[in-house]
Amino acid sequence: MRAVRLSVVTAAATAAALVAVTGCTEKGSSGSGDRVISVTATDDKCEISKKEFPAGHIELAIENKGSKVTEVYVLFPDDRIVTERENIGPGTKQKVTAEVKAGDYTIACKPGMKGDGIRQAVKATGGKVAKRDPRLDAAVAAYRKYAQEQADATLPLAETFAKAVKAGDLDAAKKAYAPSRIGWERTEPVAESFGDIDPKVDVRADGLEAGQKFTGWHRLEKSLWEDKKITAEDKTLADELITDLTDWQKRVGKAEITPTSMANGAKELLDEVATGKVTGEEERYSHTDLVDFKANVEGAEQSYELLKPVAKENDAALVTELDKQFAALNTLLDKYRTDKNSYDFTSYDKVGDADRKQLSDAVNALAEPLSKLAAAVVK
Repeated sequence: MRAVRLSVVTAAATAAALVAVTGCTEKGSSGSGDRVISVTATDDKCEISKKEFPAGHIELAIENKGSKVTEVYVLFPDDRIVTERENIGPGTKQKVTAEVKAGDYTIACKPGMKGDGIRQAVKATGGKVAKRDPRLDAAVAAYRKYAQEQADATLPLAETFAKAVKAGDLDAAKKAYAPSRIGWERTEPVAESFGDIDPKVDVRADGLEAGQKFTGWHRLEKSLWEDKKITAEDKTLADELITDLTDWQKRVGKAEITPTSMANGAKELLDEVATGKVTGEEERYSHTDLVDFKANVEGAEQSYELLKPVAKENDAALVTELDKQFAALNTLLDKYRTDKNSYDFTSYDKVGDADRKQLSDAVNALAEPLSKLAAAVVK
């Protein structure tokens, strides 16, 4: 869950735009001149090198010249996310490969990672249509199935959690809380791409926009662990959570998914770990951060494994490094559970600073090569 979200769009606008990607775009090199868009972010500007470019694979060459950590997004007209890159520190550069069809888009920079961002309207035009590697089409289909399976499995677990809240059973609700979030955390970039579901379901108190009501899992987490009581409002919020998760479950199958969005989504999941789980901010009341941490890593690894056959042909050294770093991170996480088949992890408030630093270093060691996966897929 991001600390702060982009603006929420209306359900009607989102539903109207939910058209699954069909057909294929020109493979080509994302590094060719007309497909590279330089994005220079500062504390008060978002400058781009071109406002029109060919549809297909594009590359954002991002440089943060400001004093604040920033994020850069490519957005559909209704604010759904095409691709993003979070946590871009001052004085650093990032490259992001994305796939776009012809149409209107917005590039947004978010200095301080807050608000709607500084926005630039852009357009993708024309673009040659070429046959995509059938293995990538198969990877997209398999990932779409995986995302739907995770949503389908989440709903009954969330209903168990909501039922306990509505019954006023504090202990049962606590026990059901973390398991109800695993499927969501594995596929969070898909849920976030819709724009309007995540702010209702997974927002933290420090991520609320002006006038936004605190709802969802973390509002109930606060009641269970910090307030240590279940109120009538909490019982209403439990029903709202199920309504919103049911909406997510019904819409997952219509999400825009491409090979590059899968690769970038894997990197986003590692960013989620780095900015929320390792710091202990995500589950600040329950301290179940390591459950979310593991689910994020599993989701990232699922995308990677589906894209791996093509990536290995294009960049064998990258795949070797990714295999090594995924294995290292998973081995490290196993230190915090006695049963490798369970999600019964050590409470994160029991994990000391040195161990948190070790976890952070392992996440960073994986995130850096993972940021190159999208480019390897489209070489």
